[in-house]
Amino acid sequence: MSLPVHTPLAGTQSGPATDPALDAWRQMNPKQQPSWAGTPEHARVLSELGTLPPLVFAGEVDVLKSRLAAAARGEAFLLQGGDCAETFSAATADRIQARVKTILQMAVVLTYGAQMPVIKMGRMAGQFAKPRSSDVETRGDVTLPAFRGDIVNGYDFTPESRAHNPQRMITAYNTSASTLNLIRAFTQGGFADLRSVHSWNQGFMANPAYHEYEQLAGEIDRAVHFMEACGADFEALKRAEFYAAHEALLLDYERALTRTDSRTGLPYDTSGHFLWIGERTRELDGAHVDFLSKVKNPIGVKLGPTTTGQDAIDLINKLDPEREPGRLTFITRMGAGKIREALPPIVQAVRDAGAQVVWVTDPMHGNTITSKNGYKTRRFEDVLDEVRGFFEVHRSLGTVPGGLHVEMTGDDVAECLGGSDPVVEEQFDSLYETVVDPRLNHAQSLELAFLVAEGLARR
Repeated sequence: MSLPVHTPLAGTQSGPATDPALDAWRQMNPKQQPSWAGTPEHARVLSELGTLPPLVFAGEVDVLKSRLAAAARGEAFLLQGGDCAETFSAATADRIQARVKTILQMAVVLTYGAQMPVIKMGRMAGQFAKPRSSDVETRGDVTLPAFRGDIVNGYDFTPESRAHNPQRMITAYNTSASTLNLIRAFTQGGFADLRSVHSWNQGFMANPAYHEYEQLAGEIDRAVHFMEACGADFEALKRAEFYAAHEALLLDYERALTRTDSRTGLPYDTSGHFLWIGERTRELDGAHVDFLSKVKNPIGVKLGPTTTGQDAIDLINKLDPEREPGRLTFITRMGAGKIREALPPIVQAVRDAGAQVVWVTDPMHGNTITSKNGYKTRRFEDVLDEVRGFFEVHRSLGTVPGGLHVEMTGDDVAECLGGSDPVVEEQFDSLYETVVDPRLNHAQSLELAFLVAEGLARR
């Protein structure tokens, strides 16, 4: 999406791809799947999904893969951000605009700090499913199915809401389509103009809490004015490439949206540009790894602190046997207290094997705690410390820190503690909105971008 004008949008054949190898996962007891398989309604929904147009196109996916190849070489940096779990009710123009705006603001700061292109990617237009540690939730003497994201069931704690409803996959598709339509309009219609994005960041800097970033903000301001004075082509800077990503958790949904590229005859999962496999479903002989090994999208894998170097090598051999540039991204989620010990042997094993992946840090998922007043939260300082540790490890090993993956929102919520204009526990009762994991709010997201940019400038 948001492609250079010289890049064609490759067509895809109608209907799901027919290669029988794409269905081998069905015999592998796939984890984290809803209980609707085998019902007439489930079959009807999958048949309908198979007739719908692709949400993204193979040509867009290939452009993203080339961008990620540059990130693996240290010639670009990936910024991936958005909601932990999208909801249908939050897919409004204002909410989508706020998320896109925040990612664009972060990207301008990171671009200046890194002095290289920043790949802008949203956890958007498909991030509707969430893995859960338990199939059920108990409140008092009532036990119901766990909330697995709007694509499966509802958040309200009632039997009707929590029932697994396959019709929600159609709603997820339609919501993704409308979200992508808005993102394309925002990023191609002048909303992403560098001068506008820079002025938004100046508004952020008006808060005295962020005075420590004045020098970097001032440098960016002078750079923008210099380009204007030189007659730079701001027409080209009015648009931005923006890609959509989500965890490929519901395999029958992903399979129904897999199409054959008319140029090459190869299968692409057209539910999103970039798909990742979670920490809970990355077993080498598991269904998720098998399915995603057979589509041509760039693929991410979440790696937690129990990952070994051999695990990483085995995943590379399974998901990227031909060592295709930009194909594979490792998203590490270790926790601030573990990253400096757990990450080096993994990175070293991959480096010594001669493989080139995009190394990305997810500083959110390994740092979850419970606040004194009972809310699931994260400390901003822990998030920042994991990012610092990520850069330290790659600097010590001579490898490339290729990106940042965060759960964030463009709204002024209170879900993660701390920051220069600190969020405190007492705000949770009125400003805590997430249905699953806590997110950085708009200001915390921008502050993180300034801090990472300073680290990139020193790289």
